[in-house]
Parts: sequence; C-alpha cells; structure tokens
Amino acid sequence: MAVLLPGAPAVGAEATSPLDGYRQQKPVWKRCDADSPRSYECAKIKVPLDYKKADGKKIQLAVSRIRTNAPGKRRGVLLFNPGGPGTAGLKWPLLMKWDLPKAVQSQYDLVGFDPRGVGESTPVTCGLTPEEQGSAPRPYKSETFNKDVAWSQKVADKCRRKAGDKIQHITTRNTARDMDIVRSVLREKRISYVGYSYGTYLGAVYSQMFPSRVDRLVLDSAVDPKRIWRGMTQIWASAAEPAFTRWTQWTAQRATTYKLGATPAEVRKTFWDLVTQANRKPIKLDGETYTGDLIRAQRDEFFSVKRAAEWVRELKRASTNSPATSSPTTHSPRKRPLTEGRWGNDDNNDAVFWAITCGDTATWPSDPQQYRDDAVRDKKRYPLYGDYASNIKPCAFWPANLEPGTTVGNSTKALIIQNEWDPQTPLESGSGLHRLLKGSRMLTVKGGEGHVVSFNPPRTPCADKTVSGYLTTGHLPTHDTTCQAP
Repeated sequence: MAVLLPGAPAVGAEATSPLDGYRQQKPVWKRCDADSPRSYECAKIKVPLDYKKADGKKIQLAVSRIRTNAPGKRRGVLLFNPGGPGTAGLKWPLLMKWDLPKAVQSQYDLVGFDPRGVGESTPVTCGLTPEEQGSAPRPYKSETFNKDVAWSQKVADKCRRKAGDKIQHITTRNTARDMDIVRSVLREKRISYVGYSYGTYLGAVYSQMFPSRVDRLVLDSAVDPKRIWRGMTQIWASAAEPAFTRWTQWTAQRATTYKLGATPAEVRKTFWDLVTQANRKPIKLDGETYTGDLIRAQRDEFFSVKRAAEWVRELKRASTNSPATSSPTTHSPRKRPLTEGRWGNDDNNDAVFWAITCGDTATWPSDPQQYRDDAVRDKKRYPLYGDYASNIKPCAFWPANLEPGTTVGNSTKALIIQNEWDPQTPLESGSGLHRLLKGSRMLTVKGGEGHVVSFNPPRTPCADKTVSGYLTTGHLPTHDTTCQAP
C-alpha cells in the first residue's frame, strides 16, 4: 500500500512505486533563519524509516536550497554532501555559494540536506557520555585491551538500547534512497552531485543504485568501496608510513632550519626518541600533554611536511624545557571520524558515525581476539599507526546488518579529484574508486597535501578549474591527468 501524502500525480516509471506518496510531496520552502539571506530556503520532507515497509514509520529529512538567479541558464540541481559519516550538510549551499564560480551557480540550484539521523533530520543519539564519545581509534596495549573491549561493547549496547528502532536503518544505501526521494520532490529527472570524502562513497552508491538518475558527478577525496569500512581505517596506517618517510627526507634536507637530523635516519631517530621519552614522561606543549602514543596518533600531520617539521621541532624543545621559537606552531590532538566529521556537544555525530561504519557491511570481525592479533601484527608492520587502525571498535558488537553492502562497479561518468598526500582518504583509496567507476576520470594534484581539494583553502586553481569546467560543460578530461599543487 502506497503512503498517501498530498501532491501531484507521479509520472513515468515511478507511478507504480510504493514510494509514490513520498515522491509526490510538495515541500513548504521558508527562509532558513533570520540571520541568513532570503535566498537560502529550507524545508522538511518525509521519507520511510524502513524502505521495505514504505507504509510504516516515517522520519523527517531537512533539505535546503539556493536557487539560481539566472533561470534561463538553469540546468538542474547540484546536491552536496560534505563527508562524515555523521556530518550535517544543510548549510552547504550557503557555504558553497562563497566559493563556486558564478558560471556554476547560474546553471544550478544549490541543494543541501542533513542525512538521515543527523542534525535536523530526525537526529539519533546513543546517550553516550563524553568519556564514551570519540570515534578516533585507540592504541593497542595488552594492559588496556580489556578496557577497549568493554568500551566497544558499551557503545554498541547503548546505541542498541537508545536508538535500536532507528540505528539499523541509518546506512549509506538508505541515505542514497533518501537522495532519490529528494530528486523526485524537486521534480528533477536527474541530479548533479558533489561529494567530499565519505560523500564520495555515498555518491558512488547512488550511482550504483540509480545509474539513470545521475547527471554530473564530482567525487573529491575518494573512499575505496572495496575497503568499507574497516579497510578505510587500516589504510590510514599503511599510507602513513610513506608519508612519514617523505617527511624525514624533506626535514633532513632542512637540517639547519629544524635541527632534527641531517639524514632521514637521524630525523626518524629523533622522532622515535621523543615517542619513547613521552611514554615515560609526557611532554607539555601548547596546553596539551603528549604521551608517546598521543604523538603517534597525530599521524595525519606527516602528510604536510612543513607543519610536521615545525610541530616536532617544538615537541623537541618542550621535551628539554627549551624556549619555543618566536613563532611556535599551533597544534592540538584531534579526534576525527573516518573522513571529516563535525564534532558537537552531544553524541549525534558519534551515533551516526557508528551506525554507518558498522551497519554498512558485515565484514567486521566479532571475535575480540581477532582485533588483538591484528593490532599486534600491524604495529610491527606500520609502527606509526598500525595498532590504532586495527584495534577493536564497537562494530565488533553491532546489531546484525539488515541488508548486504553495496558492490560498486559501473560505467557512470564521474570526475574524481585527489591530493597526492591526503591523510584521510589516501591516493590509493581514490585510485580504488576510480578503477570501479569505469566511466570516471581522475585528476591527481601532485604534491597536494591535505584532505579535500576543490574550492578548499589553500586553493588549488587547476582542480577548481577542472571541476568548474566539468559542471558547466559536462565534458570530462579526455584522460586521467595530473596538475601541480601551488
């Protein structure tokens, strides 16, 4: 039985769908808030909690838009997802309006949304205390492993008890289905899409599930679908080692500036001596107290050689109580989800992060001993971060998956943008998605450091130009290409 919601009659192939009532909705658009431009409009629509029971429980989806001011040039809508999982996207049209070229804005209505369970879209919570929050991996130690197992079990149990009726339905596949409801509600045959980080996986899944409804697809800083999701934490460890080696080489060449060693081997020794010293007696720097394990946890710093060199130099000075340089680096330990989440005061981000990370796939081991063995092994393979990446997670105790994960492999045209030195979705990950999307082209920014490339400071003009050109003309580069970071 179709859900009966007011609206115009469905058309074409969608007319016989049990989702007709959802697709026929007429959202009431209003100014999002008094402090935002009038052109920035928001609305709420309904989607089914469980797509297998379309006439069952409904949840709300918060959607936003900024319509083109050049209707005669309008091509359609450009939907955004900023990453996560667990990141709100409702304000993304407002943010992107500052950065997108006018030629792009004239062709598209800019559309954002909070994914199901996030922000204003029927948010979920697990009731986690501040001590229980935080999805950043934990280092493996034999003496603390049982505590890590207990934490993982508690997070999974709390999420099951607090949000069990919703948590299993917060998956990438269901978010992709929500996107297609948004497309229908906006009366569009196809959508164009820009996804960052986790948003690249969401875009790839959408292209797999709804290939005929994709117009122009930009995937920036890409997740490898074959690594969902444990493999995407473990790739952090394997990718950190060559980044660390590159840093030792770069820093050794500037020995007179940083005084960390005149050869890569000496720089490496300086770093690991600091780790050993800090594990005996923590080092205080910039208001933070660093143990050796916490120093290793900052593995993403080494993807930016200059920043890492400045930070390690200050750690070394602090370890000997020497005065800081005149312009000390500002650094603090960071808790991050898989890609680029937004951390609030409650546990909404964590709840959605674990729901998707654990619920998208059934490939997580359930035996704690497997995590112990993998962490011990990977600490030897990848000394900087291997034990962090392979240690136990709440996914070991997560409720059973309601449907299989998505196997991505199609010929959808897409533009993949990737920095060479990306700490969150390394180059190898972007290449993995590129191989699966056979109609895609990949632009690699040689020497590019950091996560997220296009329209993101520091700006990379060659990437911005390529993305803008594709969105305005629909023409992909004729072949995979590279450009040089500024």
